[in-house]
Amino acid sequence: MLLNSSVRTMVMAFVVGCIIPITDSIAQDETDPLHVVVIVGTHHYSAHRSMPPFAEELKRLGFRTTLVMGQGDPEKKTKNVLPGIQALADADVAIFYTRFLNLPVKEWQPIVDYVKSGKPVIGLRTANHAFKFPADDPRVNWNDGFGKRVLGTPYIAHQATKTNINVVSKHKTHPILHGVTTTNWESPAKLYLTRLEPGCVPLVVGEGEGKPRLLEKSFGTIHVDQSETDVVAWTCQNEWGGKVFATSLGHAGDFAEASFTRMLLNSVYWATNREPIPADQEVKTWDIEMEVPSKYTPRKK
Repeated sequence: MLLNSSVRTMVMAFVVGCIIPITDSIAQDETDPLHVVVIVGTHHYSAHRSMPPFAEELKRLGFRTTLVMGQGDPEKKTKNVLPGIQALADADVAIFYTRFLNLPVKEWQPIVDYVKSGKPVIGLRTANHAFKFPADDPRVNWNDGFGKRVLGTPYIAHQATKTNINVVSKHKTHPILHGVTTTNWESPAKLYLTRLEPGCVPLVVGEGEGKPRLLEKSFGTIHVDQSETDVVAWTCQNEWGGKVFATSLGHAGDFAEASFTRMLLNSVYWATNREPIPADQEVKTWDIEMEVPSKYTPRKK
């Protein structure tokens, strides 16, 4: 059984529709609750299974929540990839869990408009390589640019083992880490390497093993050691003035760790200038088995 019955039922309910407003709860402000748009544009790491219950939890906590998630594998589509993405027009914060998308202009434009408005952005794992426009597309620079300019780092590479996670002690009082009492844990995700922009604040780091190698990227040459330690969660302000929380965590198994789910929930409060969840308030976790994609889509250099 891939999901427990309650999570499985919830995911099925979300998949039936393309854009799902989630509003049937007591809101923070009953007349005008903050609007969170959760954008799921990949099946990797089972984002289509983990993010619907996460959106439901945001709803329970009082946010007006819209889940944007189409049917089928979004990485294999060029039309109707993110139906309902126009919900970004009145979003207070956007959460991206996307990978290698080639969007039609009408689905791309709401994302650009939102980002350039200077509103908050939260990005999970593959969001730093959210797009894969062809070489002759005028948007091709966004393939690396969304990660670099919006979230603080482009995709570099990943290691081969599980990741040992540690909270950065210098920043343990940051609002996003409020109530995170377990400061060391193991993530089932492989460590993503970063090339953080100036001004990024490292909140959590990870350690992972892999093959020593030399990477020649469009933005420079990078040597990867067998053992690497890198930042896996950080904040920054992007070039349009938007508050950013980004993390290379987000594997399906990460949602079973309360430190991760608390941090992710707190990031929404932080992004919208609200006090974090009380430290003594329990947060939900989910046991979700990761679905392995039938065919891995490699990233071209």
